[in-house]
Order: sequence, then structure tokens, then C-alpha cells
Amino acid sequence: MLKGLGGLGDMAKMMKQAQEMQGKMEQMQEDLNDIMVTGESGAGLVKATATAKGELKGLDIDPSIFNGDDKEVVEDLILAAIKDAQSKAQERTQEEMAKMAEGLGLPPGMKLPF
Repeated sequence: MLKGLGGLGDMAKMMKQAQEMQGKMEQMQEDLNDIMVTGESGAGLVKATATAKGELKGLDIDPSIFNGDDKEVVEDLILAAIKDAQSKAQERTQEEMAKMAEGLGLPPGMKLPF
């Protein structure tokens, strides 16, 4: 298409690839809002559900842990479940980014976004 322009043809190709990558990144960011992960604590007595972006969406607490004397234990279990969900969200985001990088032909281990 731009053969007579030498390096400009390569530049146009690179610009097109950059635009495609930007579009894929935007789509992935939207998709991360739909991917749900669940963190647990207390052998599943407390469960926190979050999006892959880390936004907390739900909290499920087994009623058996409610006892007036165990307030601090319950609070700790809730925090632990939320932290577990956030950690899993971060891991899932990295997995999705790695898949996208692989699909774009980028070297393994290359972090996105740049």
C-alpha cells in the first residue's frame, strides 16, 4: 500500500497494531468488570465476592460465627476474606493480561499495560 514510502509503510503498520492493541486493552478492562472471584476465610465461613478489578460485590457470612464474644474474630475473618478476594482478583487480572499479550505475539513475561 505504501511501498514507495520506505519506512513510512512500517510506521503505518505499527500505528495500526498500536490502535488494535489499545482496543483490545479497553475491551479487556470492560471484561474484568464481569469476571467474578471469591475469597474465603475460616474454612469457608466467610466469603467475599469481587470483580477481577477488585471491586467488592458481595459478602456471605455463615450465621454460626455470630457470638457476642467473638466480635474481633468475625471482623478478622471478614477482612481475611476480602483480602483473599482482592488477591485472587489481582491474579486473575494478570492471567487475562498474559493471555492478551500472548495473543498479540508479545514475549512471555512482558507486563501490560506497558
